Amino acid sequence: MTVSEITPEEQTELDKALYDALNPLASAIRSRETGLPVDRMWEADPVEVALSVLAAWKVVDGEVKRLTEQAAATAGSYGASYEQLGAVWGITRQGARKKWPEAVSRPAPATAGKSRLALFGGTAELVQSPSGGWGWTGRGADGVSGTAADGAPYATAEEAAAHAGAFLKEHALDIGDQP
Repeated sequence: MTVSEITPEEQTELDKALYDALNPLASAIRSRETGLPVDRMWEADPVEVALSVLAAWKVVDGEVKRLTEQAAATAGSYGASYEQLGAVWGITRQGARKKWPEAVSRPAPATAGKSRLALFGGTAELVQSPSGGWGWTGRGADGVSGTAADGAPYATAEEAAAHAGAFLKEHALDIGDQP
């Protein structure tokens, strides 16, 4: 998808819709600032009226930015990349990442969900399953291999590490020499 252009007719309709939406907001802002009724907003000093309109556009600009961030996050949640977001917005992939840093969820690094544990002369590897649970496989210093009991995953990496550590301690060559 590329940057969308609109026709002159669409531009006219968009302008009209935006002005129609802006008018009540500008009138309300002007009324609050002056105490004049909303229906008399346009009778005020032209500079003050123009500043009220500008203040209303500032509010609209903030809302458009908020809604834009929401749209980018929604697209990202459905799998859009920063490259795609940037193409639609007419900016680079890096520009899109800077503009909407939380829009696209980044895949976990390859090392996430895995870690190694070395204790009592043996080693164990902790591995997170796709369901989120943790398991382990290890080899003690005495050469005996082991895995998480019954393959049932543990709730946390720390719990799996504790069980793997107990296995490694049980299969150390000389427990008395270990710290």
